[in-house]
Amino acid sequence: MKPDAPHILLVNPWIHDFAAYDFWAKPLGLLSLAAILRSSGFITTYIDCLDRFHPKAPFSDPLARYGRGPYLKTRLPKPPGLEDVPKIFSRYGIKKKWLEDDLDAIDPPDLILMTSLMTYWYPGVFETIASLKTKFPDTPLILGGVFATLCHDFATAHSGADMVFSGPAEKEIIHLVCKQTGFDAEPAFDVDDPDAWPRPAFDLQRKTGYIPLLTSRGCPFSCSYCASGFLNPDHWFRDPEAVADEIFFWEKKWGIKDFVFYDDALLARHDRRAEPLLEKIIEKNLNLRFHTPNAIHVREISEKMAVLLFKSGFKSIRLGLETADFKQREMDRKVTENEFLSAVSSLKKAGFKKNRVGAYLLAGLPNMSIEAFLWSAEMVKKAGLKPVPAYYSPIPHTQMWEEAVAVSRYDIQSDPLFTNNAIFPCAPRDLSWDDIHRMKTVSRG
Repeated sequence: MKPDAPHILLVNPWIHDFAAYDFWAKPLGLLSLAAILRSSGFITTYIDCLDRFHPKAPFSDPLARYGRGPYLKTRLPKPPGLEDVPKIFSRYGIKKKWLEDDLDAIDPPDLILMTSLMTYWYPGVFETIASLKTKFPDTPLILGGVFATLCHDFATAHSGADMVFSGPAEKEIIHLVCKQTGFDAEPAFDVDDPDAWPRPAFDLQRKTGYIPLLTSRGCPFSCSYCASGFLNPDHWFRDPEAVADEIFFWEKKWGIKDFVFYDDALLARHDRRAEPLLEKIIEKNLNLRFHTPNAIHVREISEKMAVLLFKSGFKSIRLGLETADFKQREMDRKVTENEFLSAVSSLKKAGFKKNRVGAYLLAGLPNMSIEAFLWSAEMVKKAGLKPVPAYYSPIPHTQMWEEAVAVSRYDIQSDPLFTNNAIFPCAPRDLSWDDIHRMKTVSRG
């Protein structure tokens, strides 16, 4: 550590929503920034407002359910405009007093970095910023992450942050923090080589039941409902050898068995990336478990790939199907009916059972009827897979945004709160909560 090195506090904020669950959700970007800062001599402290393993929280087993689990929640009043939603609104994460006590226990920081995720979770971000500013009123606070990037102007005007940063920050964080603190430091690695970046600072977490992985950033597709291209304009891939080394490192260091791929396009260029990676994992024979909550592309699943996925230990696979109406696929061009059926056949032949493979189906799209969703769900079940609803949230900077603005019964353009997929902001106006329950029931059946 360099003399008089600045103290940087990194914060993962609360969530305000009708529902939230730790479905392999970790602030990978924020922990990566913590590792980068430490490698250049900065002092780092981390506070996770979503920490399921806080010392004051009820016991939670980090190894249960492959590392997933419920957040602690505190009931809140429903926000204005959402009073008619028949659900309980809550703050998800640690108690407010616990955060205050944790802040009291640390040395005053020279700079605060906070991340953000879903656009409609911003009330939790704003409340976290207010708590931090109450404790450290003179400390500059920089807000980054998904919400800060997609809703930059809104965040700048209303968040209370001193600066709102857009886009990926790994290449710029050292320069940015030095500018804010007056400290002199240079990156201790090649910023243009993701394989040279320090491993994320997972040691800052109290307990670690799984490790999130990023083998690439960006996506080769341009689906009309997705903002991946805006969030990650630079598409890069890591060397499969480096990814394998990282997996083996965490298994050896902490005995981690569950790994979660955060990629938008894990199987892109699979002959040069996924295939050699999976072959190395199979060769090592460590009895690991892998999960793909972000979905993998159907057309890349050949018989060979399905066997590699099965033998390497994939336990939770999600396919990016979106709809089974293959004649009306205007939202993307990722898969045909024959490609889908071929992928399903390959996965079954490789040994995958129905409970391990699900197909995401979009629900609540602009002008999409409940009948269209239910029909797709039945088609998926007939193919022998589990339909998994993916409830649509309108996202700024996507091709579908203008259509969403035009049809939504809420003013989603002025307030991101109304893009919450729990309220189906773009569904037909005659859609009832009973209809929504039917969708969930059919999907579980």
